Amino acid sequence: MSQTRQTDGFSVRSLAVTYRDGETIERHSHSWGQLIYAASGTMRVATDEAAWLVPPTRAIWVPPRVAHEIHMRGQTAMRTLYIAPERASALPPACRALEVSPLLRELVLHIVGGMLSADAPEDERLCGVLIDLLARSEATPLGLPLPKDPRARRLAEAFLADPGNAAPLAALAREAAAGLRTLQRRFAAETGLTLEAWRTRARLQHGLVQLADGASVTAAALEAGYASPSAFIAAFKAAFGVTPAKYRAGR
Repeated sequence: MSQTRQTDGFSVRSLAVTYRDGETIERHSHSWGQLIYAASGTMRVATDEAAWLVPPTRAIWVPPRVAHEIHMRGQTAMRTLYIAPERASALPPACRALEVSPLLRELVLHIVGGMLSADAPEDERLCGVLIDLLARSEATPLGLPLPKDPRARRLAEAFLADPGNAAPLAALAREAAAGLRTLQRRFAAETGLTLEAWRTRARLQHGLVQLADGASVTAAALEAGYASPSAFIAAFKAAFGVTPAKYRAGR
């Protein structure tokens, strides 16, 4: 069930939709900026340049006119805000993943229950608080740069769809209709990461989302394709600066 508001004269519009597992919002763009947030469930947001996995502790800021698509993992309660171009100009000009503080979460949920009128002083004050919170929210390392080469892109999409797949890279390269060395060169040239490093980051991103959803460290490690929790813990700490247990406790 959804609530969509498209009335003129507003600085912030809102949308609330609950999606089933596996549903997709196809590639599209808006003239307004968009804050994409899920009160529950996980989303994968992708643009031409990058992809993000978004658990309920995070949101994605999408500037005006940036084409993007959204894939749902599990039943997902999407709560999103559209911000008028003149207000969105104060926010970053590129997509980014943001930490959602308790205050920002409650403000988003409050605004989803209505809209913010550009003509109402009290609404404009709330809009100012929203813009300030978004501008100051800490960016998080959840993004993965995407290659342009169609074969490399197929492999990247396969990794994102199933990060825990333990098949050898050579076998996955054949499924993408390319040689392993060709794909290694394409990933390095187009993403700035080696193929192996890109796959590791995709796995860690998936593991981080599992932890944010409440999974144990062991369950997150196995879901992310690690043979042992110790290997996952070492890789996670190297990437994010904390152990998975400390990250999970902080959520």
